[in-house]
Amino acid sequence: MPAIIEPHAELDYAVQQIVLSPTDNDFFDQLIPAIKDASQEGRGYQLLQALSEYSDDREAEIENVCSTNHQEFTASVNQLLKVREGTVNLTSEILGLNQAIQTGTEKLAEAKRALVESRGVRQNIDEATQALNDCLEVLRLANQVHDLLGKKSHYAALRALDELQNVQLREVTQYNIADIIQKSVPATKKTIADAVMTDLNTWLFRIRETSQFLGEVAFYHTEQRRTRQKERAERFGYLSNFKLNSAIELVSDENVEFDILDNDDVQVDFTPLFECLHIHNELGQSDKFRADYAVTRRQQKDLLMPSSITLTDIEESSLSELLEGIAGFAIVEKATMQKAPGLRSAADVDELWDSMCQTAISLIAKALHEVDNAEMLLKIKGVIALFIQTMESWGYPVAALDTFLLTLFEKYAELLKQRFSDDFQEIVSTDDYMPMPINNLDEYEKVVNVSWYTPDKSSAELRFPCVLPFSQMYPLCCIDIRNFLNQFYFFSDDHFQQPRVIDDTLKTSLDELLSEKVCRFLVERLNSQYLGQIVQILINLEHFEVACRELEQLLVAARSSSSVGGTIVLHATEEFRSHKKTAEKRIFELVNSKIDDLIETAEYDWLAQNLEKEPSNYMQTLTQYLSNIMNTVLLGLPTEIKELIYFDALSHAASMIISLPLSPEVKKINPNGVAALAKDVRFLSDFVDTLGNPILQQNLDELQQTVALMQAENSDEYYDVSTRNKKYGRVDAMNGPLLLEK
Repeated sequence: MPAIIEPHAELDYAVQQIVLSPTDNDFFDQLIPAIKDASQEGRGYQLLQALSEYSDDREAEIENVCSTNHQEFTASVNQLLKVREGTVNLTSEILGLNQAIQTGTEKLAEAKRALVESRGVRQNIDEATQALNDCLEVLRLANQVHDLLGKKSHYAALRALDELQNVQLREVTQYNIADIIQKSVPATKKTIADAVMTDLNTWLFRIRETSQFLGEVAFYHTEQRRTRQKERAERFGYLSNFKLNSAIELVSDENVEFDILDNDDVQVDFTPLFECLHIHNELGQSDKFRADYAVTRRQQKDLLMPSSITLTDIEESSLSELLEGIAGFAIVEKATMQKAPGLRSAADVDELWDSMCQTAISLIAKALHEVDNAEMLLKIKGVIALFIQTMESWGYPVAALDTFLLTLFEKYAELLKQRFSDDFQEIVSTDDYMPMPINNLDEYEKVVNVSWYTPDKSSAELRFPCVLPFSQMYPLCCIDIRNFLNQFYFFSDDHFQQPRVIDDTLKTSLDELLSEKVCRFLVERLNSQYLGQIVQILINLEHFEVACRELEQLLVAARSSSSVGGTIVLHATEEFRSHKKTAEKRIFELVNSKIDDLIETAEYDWLAQNLEKEPSNYMQTLTQYLSNIMNTVLLGLPTEIKELIYFDALSHAASMIISLPLSPEVKKINPNGVAALAKDVRFLSDFVDTLGNPILQQNLDELQQTVALMQAENSDEYYDVSTRNKKYGRVDAMNGPLLLEK
């Protein structure tokens, strides 16, 4: 441990350092601090004493030196006196300086005390100012929150409130204002949440009001896409195989940019929704907000759906308004899912969509009873198809709507069938059943173009006026059939996912119309007694059979690719074919009936005394009748049918003539009576020869052989089997003996 230095020794050491300073500057540099320290410590006197002691010591040394050398001593004394004088002066100056330093030190201490006091005051002022500024900043932010709320800057207000709570209030927690504002923060947050919800509700109301127009714009955009697709299909045929919303169509149309939610007609700004969602996320109320938003959208969906709609006037129908509203609502929902993931779940959106679809289907189904016009129903289907295609492009499932289109199609098919059934019935019932007259080439070409008819001659070979083999009902029915086909397939235009149903229903309906409304009515008209009408019905049946075969080919060509391949067979084809036989039989009946009437007028005198020179009147009338009907009434019939009629008529006439001499009323027949009968038979045979068909003569074989037997001189030949088979093989075995007996 170092020794403690005595104050006196310390002063002596300081005096030595002062006196021994090599230069004046060092001297003063040592002297002044020593005086200052002694004055501050109250040892000024001790310093003077130390200096005096040092002076005395030096004087003693001098005297000692002088005692050895007086001269040098004297000189040294003189020099010392001078030093002493300088020392006295210096001491005086030191004392003056000490006094000045003492006075300055006191002033300095006073100033220092004043400075310390002023620094304390200033620090207090600074602290008060800082506290005031902090409080003012807190109040400024608090006021800013309310100002931002007033300006509807809700998110900025929330950010300011967050800064106020988490930054500014922490700096003034020692003040009461912090507690006051901290307590008001929850209420302010609620105010912000309420304000942003108010804005959101306003936005939702506007969205609900805009939904229908948004749907209308979406429908228009879909119509434009349809048009562009048709134009592309016309330029590039293979594109016709791809429907709207197919991948190929979407790629082909991608160069046309159109934003349903932001265009010249409608703009949907989702900012209020985003802001509300973000603010509720910041407030930690995102789950509550999602639930409230879902409830609100369900309520808006309920408000969107009317209690009933009308379908009587499609131009002013509430159907378009309903479907446009649903489309706009659903588009906003899908856009919300895309723009704000997590706000709307796919399950919620699909549930709303399914609910709206089922309600719409129910409303339309209830109003369908109002519709009794196929064209009106086709327009309704067009609106629904446009709705389906629009919503399909937004990724919504449309299976329920596609299924409902089947219901519409069934109604449509029923209305079409009823309308064309009435048309067919009117055409068939009002027909004159006469060959159709044609006055000029234009009329001829129109009829040929609409009918399934292959003329025997070219139009250049025809001379007008002329007649066509069928009656007017045939081309009219052909026109209706073509219209029926076209209007059936109109339903598949734009959108219909069940083309096979159309193919099957069309075949069935067409079959029923042709069989029940055309063929059956024609068959009913066969009860007429007018041969010309029956003949015309037969000709019409022939052409309808041809039309049915053509229709079978047309249906095969027109059916959709999804239908089962193979041929199509209309039952009506067989109906017309089979009832041609019915008509032929009816012609046979009428012709034979006339023949019966004529033959009943025969007045043979079987016991005549004289030979008849001319054929009987009835025979002349009979042949004239057969000739006339073949050249007039039956002229339009095919040759094979006319020959068949001749064949049947001659066979029947021969049988009736044979029955005349076999009548129980005829008891005896003389040669003159047989000669009269033979003359009539020859006359009939000559008439048949003029027809140019040898086969027809076979119908008279029995009659001719029977007459030859009655004229035979040797009747025993008939009983000779070999001779009978050779000469009288066609004679009835029972009639021969009876006639010989008479």
